[in-house]
Formats: sequence, C-alpha cells, structure tokens
Amino acid sequence: MKKYFKIFLWVLLAVAVIGTFMFLWQKSKAKPKEYQIETVTKQDTIESKTVITGTVEPRDEVLIKPQMNGIVAELLHEAGDVVQSGDVIARLTVVPEMIQLSQAESRVRMAEISYEQGKESYARSKDLFDKSVIALEEFEAAEANFAKIKEELSNAREAMEIVKKGASSRTAKHSNTLVRSTITGKILNVPVKVGNSVIQANTFNEGTTIASIADMNDLIFVGKIDETEVGRIRLGSPMRISVGALGKESFPATVEYLAPKGSIVNGAVLFEVKASVHIPSDRVIRAGYSANAEIVLEGAYGVPAVPEACIEFSGDSTFVQVVKAEKPLQTERRQVKTGVSNGSNIEIKSGLKVGEKVRGIEKTEEKK
Repeated sequence: MKKYFKIFLWVLLAVAVIGTFMFLWQKSKAKPKEYQIETVTKQDTIESKTVITGTVEPRDEVLIKPQMNGIVAELLHEAGDVVQSGDVIARLTVVPEMIQLSQAESRVRMAEISYEQGKESYARSKDLFDKSVIALEEFEAAEANFAKIKEELSNAREAMEIVKKGASSRTAKHSNTLVRSTITGKILNVPVKVGNSVIQANTFNEGTTIASIADMNDLIFVGKIDETEVGRIRLGSPMRISVGALGKESFPATVEYLAPKGSIVNGAVLFEVKASVHIPSDRVIRAGYSANAEIVLEGAYGVPAVPEACIEFSGDSTFVQVVKAEKPLQTERRQVKTGVSNGSNIEIKSGLKVGEKVRGIEKTEEKK
C-alpha cells in the first residue's frame, strides 16, 4: 500500500512540475498583436489648413494735423463720433509771433500814411477836374492810384488780423484755425485736450495729431505667417476670420497682400499677410481686435481616403498593409500614392480602391 502511495505522490509531483512549467511557458509566450481594420472610404472634403494670428484694422487711418501753430481752444468731436469730410473737429487760437505782429502793424501804419496822402491828392485832382483844369485821363489816373492805395490799406489790416487771430472776417470760413476732417469716417482717437499747444507739420517734424479717422466699413486682417507655409498661399486665396470678441462667428476674407520680404521674430522668419474682410453692416468691429485667420492651403474633394495612421513611410515612398484575411490577420504590403492630408485622413491618389480594407493602428487593452 505504501508503495502505491509513493508512486501516486511522485506522479502528482510530476504533474505539478509539468503544469507549472506549461503555465510559465504560456505566460511568457508573446500574445499576437491585434490591429484595427480600416476601410477605404470616399471623403467629400479633405483640406490642409493653417491658422494665422493677427488683428483687424481699418484699411486707411488718416491722421488729422493742423495747418498752423496754436492752442486748442475747443474740441467739437470725440473718439467714436462719425464725421463727414469737411466737418470741423477742433478750433485753435493763434499765439502770434512778435516779429510777425510788429511787421504787420508797421505795414498798416505805412498804408494809413499812404492813404491820407492819396486821399488829399485825389481830392485836389477831383477839384481841378471839376474846374476843367486837368484832362479826364489825368483825373482817371489819380482815381486809379487812390483806389490802389485803399486796397493796400485793406490788405494790410487783413494781414494784421490774420496774424493776431489766424483769420480775417473775409476768410473766416476757410480759416486755418478750424481743423477739419479730410475724410468721411469714424474718429478713432483724439490725443489732444483743450489748452494743448499744437504745431503744424513741416520739414523738421511731423506736426501734432489732432485726431485719427478711419472708414470702419473697409477693414483688413493683418497677420504673419511662417516661411514654411507662405509659399502655399496665393493672392485671392479665401480665408475665414474669427474675432475673439465676437465669439464663434467667422467672416469671409480674401488675401490681397503677401510681403515680399520676411522679418525675424523670436528666431522664426515670418511674412506679413493682409486680407480684405467682409463684415456685415449690422456687426460692430473695433479697430485693433485680435483675430485668427483660417486658410486652406490645399484641398481634395470626393476622393478615396484612409486614416493617416495607416500609412507606412519608407524614404520618399508610402505603403499600406492591405488586409487579405482578418482571422487570422493576413496582410499584403502595397505601395500607394498619397495626396492632401488634414492630419486625420489622407487622400489616396492611386494604389487603393474604395471598399478595400487596410491595417490600422495596434489595438490597446483598456485599463480596468
């Protein structure tokens, strides 16, 4: 009995050893990889896009400057007002220069002296003509000379008035003391206050800006694009402009300018891009709003496509693993020609047909 019992123990031990060995061997054996199976489908739209950051600005911003030196006496408009071309924005008072004032006063005194002399001479000539002592021609010459003297006195007085006030009573409507808008648009900024001294533009300085005005119905997007993408954009290319302050709404735009020269920004070469923006009349856009422009670099429409993860790269060539059987998985490596990619799906120009199946990415076990 003991003999059979020992044999049984040895058999049991052998089975345990063999079982343990088989368990460890099975556990150490690599599990076959499982892959997702993707089907070649026809995609309506595959577009490669890029996003450009920038701002929305008026196409033309005009700086209004005075045509004379002076002090701001009155501001008739403020930022946000809409003005027409010719509207008065500000009124200036003149601070006359002493030399000019002295010269103007001297000219008036000389003209007054000439006037008194001319008046007496004209009176004598008229008296002699009435007595038929001098001929008509001589009287007319005296009359013309007196009229000339009166005009010189009037001009001298007007010149002195302009030096003192910046305008005369005759030229008040066209006075340089009235600063007028040169365009129709919205006032963006009025950087001066009543009492500020202002100077006119000349060879040595740009002059003081009274106001900046722009047509807010004619807006453009201004941004910068990287050198790696600028070559894929053309004049006339469409884009969509999203203004952060207006939420998710976007507006159509058209590229109208690409800078011929780049600038280095933080080590990267960037090129300026400008695009005309088409804003509905019921939307209020402010100058300087930050915006993003989404532009389609290239697109393919109604073409066969597969997930980009299915593509294998080898040098300049691209391949896919075409599924021949699913269980067990059997594939055939095939070269394909690819086209436009949107980062998710990629166009297949040749090598695959709609409906064929290809091997995708490896399946991963979900963590419990």
